[in-house]
Amino acid sequence: MSSFARVILKRGAEKRILAGHVWIFESLLLKTKGPLKDGDIVEVESYRGDFLGRGYFNHHSNIVVRLLTRKREPIDFEFFKNRIHRAFQRRHPLLQATNAYRVIFSEADFLPGLIIDRYGDIFVLQILTLGIERFRNEIVDVLVQLFQPAGIFERSDARQRTFEGLPLLKQDVWGSVPERVEFLENGLTFFADVREGQKTGFFLDQRDNRLLVRQISARARVLDCFSYSGGFSVSAAKGGAREVIAVDISETAIEQARENARRNHVADKITFRPENVFDLLKHFDKEGEKFDVIILDPPAFVRSKKAIEGALRGYKEINLRAMRLLNPNGYLLTSSCSHNLSENQFHHVLFQAAADVHRSFQVLQKIMQPLDHPILLTIPETYYLKSVLLQYLEF
Repeated sequence: MSSFARVILKRGAEKRILAGHVWIFESLLLKTKGPLKDGDIVEVESYRGDFLGRGYFNHHSNIVVRLLTRKREPIDFEFFKNRIHRAFQRRHPLLQATNAYRVIFSEADFLPGLIIDRYGDIFVLQILTLGIERFRNEIVDVLVQLFQPAGIFERSDARQRTFEGLPLLKQDVWGSVPERVEFLENGLTFFADVREGQKTGFFLDQRDNRLLVRQISARARVLDCFSYSGGFSVSAAKGGAREVIAVDISETAIEQARENARRNHVADKITFRPENVFDLLKHFDKEGEKFDVIILDPPAFVRSKKAIEGALRGYKEINLRAMRLLNPNGYLLTSSCSHNLSENQFHHVLFQAAADVHRSFQVLQKIMQPLDHPILLTIPETYYLKSVLLQYLEF
């Protein structure tokens, strides 16, 4: 007889789990059996009593159970060690051009609520759910045993934690973590501000696109919008761009971009502008400015499904204006990191923008998030980063 409390699903609700998803919404719950506290590991059963797996419970969340395993196995130090080690083994042979990457990507690595990023010998831990919070010590111990890091920093400051009834945290949890963490990517040197920077300190998910920009920027005039800490700008300059303009509304981000440019000896090629991208695109359009490469990597406009309509207008505006600023044969690399916005919706926005500016664009490449941010086929929510490389052609 199992010592775990049990969660019984409504008739038919097991189809979602058997199809491969790991989220159980409150609306799918029929009843619970046994003593149950938020954060506890529970066993999930179908209406007929069939065992479906083990996961953690939290009634504060709309997702009341997140499955960790489909087996009757202990959830303990060895469990997390095996999961983290297997994820590392899947990535490591494929990531030879960088020492910074995502080791664990939550649901996509069968550890919902857990993010682990690596910057050389510094690891950044992000715990998003109460169920994972209960295993913080075990997870830290696993990282220490597997990787012998110089330091581990926790960036559990994502808004999602408030829905779990958890406080926002930023703290050292192991060893020594410097203010600036240096790492390598495709022959370039960057730093991550793991304590205060966006995400866990750097946008690791745009690694492949930064390399792409480097390849298309020879002798180009480049406009990098929402440039943050300058990854695209530095890559374009290293690719031989004759001029790069980096734009971000954050003075802090602009200063970080300057530092990254200095580290890679391209500061003289980049003009840094701490301005509002929407306003500057309008100004450039009015002044008749033209560019050979434009990068659009805005923050997530869609924080919830209710925000989609407004976000679509925002995406259309910036892409339309960027399209107007391109020289013939110029490239537009445009992205959406909003998982609530589907790939079809994003592509339709680009179609509408191109139609409104009366210009023809070839779709040269559609790009998803890199392999260290894997997409689980049966959990579409793990697919969030959509990028498209367009080229403006006259005929």
